[in-house]
Formats: sequence, C-alpha cells, structure tokens
Amino acid sequence: MDDKMRTDASTIIETVIAENMPEKAVEDALRNHEFSGNIYLVAIGKAAWTMASAASSFLGERLKKGLVITKYDHAQGPLPRVEIIEAGHPVPDENSILGTEKALELAARLTAEDELIFLISGGGSALFEKPRDGVTLADLQDITSQLLAVGADIVEINMVRKRLSAVKAGRFAEICAPAKVFCIILSDVLGDRLDSIASGPLSPDLSTVSDAEKVVQTYALNLTERQRLYLSEETPKEVVGVKTLIMGSVRTLTRSAAECALKLGYTPYILTNSLNCEASEAGRFFASIAQDIHKGESTFKRPCAIIAGGETVVTLKGSGKGGRNQELSLSAAQGIKDLSDTLIFSLGSDGTDGPTDAAGGIADGETVDKLKSMNIDIEKSLADNDSYHTLKAIDALIMTGPTGTNVNDVVVLLCG
Repeated sequence: MDDKMRTDASTIIETVIAENMPEKAVEDALRNHEFSGNIYLVAIGKAAWTMASAASSFLGERLKKGLVITKYDHAQGPLPRVEIIEAGHPVPDENSILGTEKALELAARLTAEDELIFLISGGGSALFEKPRDGVTLADLQDITSQLLAVGADIVEINMVRKRLSAVKAGRFAEICAPAKVFCIILSDVLGDRLDSIASGPLSPDLSTVSDAEKVVQTYALNLTERQRLYLSEETPKEVVGVKTLIMGSVRTLTRSAAECALKLGYTPYILTNSLNCEASEAGRFFASIAQDIHKGESTFKRPCAIIAGGETVVTLKGSGKGGRNQELSLSAAQGIKDLSDTLIFSLGSDGTDGPTDAAGGIADGETVDKLKSMNIDIEKSLADNDSYHTLKAIDALIMTGPTGTNVNDVVVLLCG
C-alpha cells in the first residue's frame, strides 16, 4: 500500500472524526436557548456521554439531575450529577430496559416548572427501550435480529419496533408533559427523519400502519399475535411542548472529508449523502468508478477523492464476523486489484462497525494479492460475511475505538 496515500487516508479519517465531535454544537445550542425553571437531562445513543459531558460543563450547577444511556465501553468517566448506564446495541438488553425505566421515573416527576434537555444520537433505538404490555425483551431482541439479518434499513427497522415500544413514536414526550423539552439531535438517519432518529421518542410518527405491515410482509417477519395487534394500531401523530434542533448529520461528515482531501492535493467530489444499498454492491460501484478514472473514461480527473456518505446494509448469508464498512472495502478490493495509486476506505463515524471493535476497513490495489499470499479466498470471505478476520490478517482494519460522535458512515476513494 502506497505510504503517502495511506498517510493521506489516516489524515482524512482523523480530521472527519475530530471535526464532527458534538461538544461545540451542543454548547452552541444551549447558549442560544432561553431556559426557565429547573433543568434536567437525559442523553441516549452512542454519542450520549460526549453530548452530556458538554451539556454538564455548560450548565454547571444549574443542572439538577441527569442520565446517560450509551453503548458498552462508550462512557469516558463520571459526570457531575449525572448517572451513567451502558447497555446493548444494536440489539437491546436488560440494561436498555433499566436505563429507560430510570428515564421514565425522572420524566414522571417533571412539572410545568421544569425543563428537560434530551440529547439523542445514533443507537438510541436499541439503548432507549421499554416494551409495551405483553411484549418481552426477548421479543424485541428477536425482531431486531430478524430485521438486521435480512438487511432492512434503519427506517424500516424503526417502523416496526417503535410500535412495540412504550417510549418511542412520541410516547416519551407524552410522559414528560407538562414540562418543556429541548431536544438536541446528532442525526444518523438519512434525510434526518425525526420519527426515525432513535425511533422518535419525542416526535410524532410519520409512518402508518400500512407502512409497518409492508415491512413485515417484505421480510416475512415472524411475529406473535400480540405483536401483530400492536402493529395494527396507529401511533401518535401530534406532539406538543417539544423544541427540536438537529445539530449534526452526514452532510457535515462528507464536507469535512472533502475539505481535508482538497488540502492534501485531491480534487474532491461528493457523490451523495444518501448512500443506502448493500455494502458489497457499494464496494463494486466504487471500484467501477476507480476503473473508469484510471482508463481516462471519467469526468473525474486524477488526483481526486470520490466521497459518499450514508449507511449501507449487509444481508447476512454466512456466519463470519464483520460490519458494513469492512464488507464494502473488501468488496471494492476485487475491483481495484492492480490499480496503482488507488485506495478506498469506509468508516463508521462512531468508531464501531457492526458487532466489532473496528471502525471500518481500507483496501488498495495490492489487497487481493496480499490475501492470496496468505491463502485467504476473498470470495469465500465475502460469502461468509467474514470481512473482519480477512482484513485483520493484512492489517487493513480501521481502529479508532469509540469516538464519541455518530453521524453515519463515510466512504472515500482516493485516486492519485
């Protein structure tokens, strides 16, 4: 792998993460907000600790009490007057229920003299959960796993599980009344749909019963009679007393990548902020762009950086280990084989790609040959969804650790 291009990729990765941390945006949002009464805090999601830390520092002793519910290993220490609970993601677990119960207890005590700051980031759907009567945690785990396994996107997943939840689809807002609620969001949903971000605990639901039923039919989900009954009930379509501000999204991620690439000498092109397809298909698509650029058959001229933001999906067919960003990079490796001065990486901004400790993967024109020299069959690895072990064997995983932010994924193809 070309040392300079690898260095450039590392610089872009470090820059996009650093420039999309939520602290300043949270502080700006709070600074421009007029508070009244007693101030309480609930933060949910993979960036919950970082967002809550910024809010706690800004508010100081004005903050009466707070609660953080975040993914395991994503908290970075204690915060004044704030309880921290780590829980399961992408599938909810017992701690998800425990943390949500504590949030409900706090919300139930709020009065018209109080104000709740509610901070949302990606992962909130799994981390903030209380099943409706007759629905168990095991039910939610099973349905979430079914939807993830068939490659359903986040909007489709949330259409189903919000109907089985006592806190999603605007229901938590009803519990907070009559207190005022100020909701600050770090969006990980394409199009920034408020009813899909964390399944919309404070937002009226835009999806309908027929939308949810279509998801069930499309993916042939296995549901109980009680679950089917809840899916046939309409969700809240109006929420009052909530002010919402989206402070970051995938657009800021791709813009940061483009600006950094330009400084490094590449002409940047942002293809889309709505990448949403099978990860392996996206990898082949980027590889075809690279082929055209090297043949001189593209309007993109070297040196260039081709950038896309969004969130791909993986339909599980094997029993291997990996994530969508790793699978995208490994798939692209086949199409850029032997292309000089070419590199692609795909990065999850939160630092955790799927059920792994990697943030994503990186590949270049030598990746396929390196794997062959180790007797690793790339086709077999992709068929088994085993991108993690495959890329790890050639030191091609992106390892950042939990970053404290979460604004979707970014893919960058560098052609020197």
